[in-house]
Amino acid sequence: MVVINTSTLRNHLVALTNFSGPHKEHGEKYRSILESIMVNSGNDLIETLKMFIEAIVHEQVSLVISRQILTDIGVQLMKLPDATSKILSHFTLDRVQPRVISFEEQVASIRQHLSQIYERNKNWRESANVLVGIPLETGQKQYTVDYKLETYLKIARLFLEDGDPVQAEAFINRASLLQAETKSEELHVLYKVCYARVLDYRRKFIEAAQRYNELSYRTIVDEEERMNALKNALICTVLASAGQQRSRMLATLFKDERCQHLPAYAILEKMYLDRIIRRSELEEFEALLQLHQKASTVDGSSILDRAVFEHNLLSASKLYNNITFEELGALLEIQPSKAERIASQMITEERLSGYIDQIDGIVHFETREVLPLWDKQIRSLCYQVNKIIENIGVAEPAWMTKLMDDQMTH
Repeated sequence: MVVINTSTLRNHLVALTNFSGPHKEHGEKYRSILESIMVNSGNDLIETLKMFIEAIVHEQVSLVISRQILTDIGVQLMKLPDATSKILSHFTLDRVQPRVISFEEQVASIRQHLSQIYERNKNWRESANVLVGIPLETGQKQYTVDYKLETYLKIARLFLEDGDPVQAEAFINRASLLQAETKSEELHVLYKVCYARVLDYRRKFIEAAQRYNELSYRTIVDEEERMNALKNALICTVLASAGQQRSRMLATLFKDERCQHLPAYAILEKMYLDRIIRRSELEEFEALLQLHQKASTVDGSSILDRAVFEHNLLSASKLYNNITFEELGALLEIQPSKAERIASQMITEERLSGYIDQIDGIVHFETREVLPLWDKQIRSLCYQVNKIIENIGVAEPAWMTKLMDDQMTH
């Protein structure tokens, strides 16, 4: 095929503006020119294709032909190297902009492709912003529910990768209006994943844990991804503020045998059994945290430190009737004044039962009801007995089998 330069191309395009033959033949001539242009490379390809694009979207060219050829150009852009394709994709979008309503389908396709280029280069924000430019709700074209939902979810995911949960949440909210209408189970799962991640980034850890836990049971999700969702549920539960909601989530996860295989299980076990957690025991758990989960709270503590302080304070309330600020600070491994502030906040928010005597510097925990405490101790004892039996079963399986058979016989 003959290589075409800008001078030759200009002559061809001028001749085509005066062509009076049928639409089909007109379109074929433009296609033939496009094929000749695509033989070029480097700067020659960029310059000739720019000239061709500018001509094809001109009002003098029939809209029927313009749409067909622009669709072909979109296909060709996907075959080019990313750097070249990015330049030409932006050029095409700029030239089409004044008549964008006439080329919505072609523009959407080019924007999807351009977004993938930015995503491959980890330029998450640019990738998201390119997709935002698709007029899913305001344009003339009627997009399917699945297309709109998938695009909104992808935008949300890209903003999350860029560390912008506010923008991500805005597009998750748009997706939430559509997710009830889709029959695609994959999109339902994708919505739940994105929603859980948004809650996680927004530090709504208990809500995020509940969503992650739901995902861990979805059979459509790969086994490895289900375990990853369960791990995220456990991490978010540990990071959540102490209180009844977290206690319920701790119980749910503790009873899930799959959690025993997770690296964070030791912390889950201590939290569920109301045991004091020392700072030195958190190193392995800290290594599992994502960057946004390592952020600091208002008082300068990390999110994890704050969660563990609150847990230890609740654990202390079940061990002591009262405790001085000094002793509480030593127990929590923080300054006494900080321990007082945390206790005061938890009592104010009704997440801890008690009162503070600031004159004597003592936190008084309200008298615990005997029966609930007795029940908790019985549960703990049963758990320890079960663990002993399991360990015996692992060490002496033959003896355990014989014992079970004897019990069944008698």
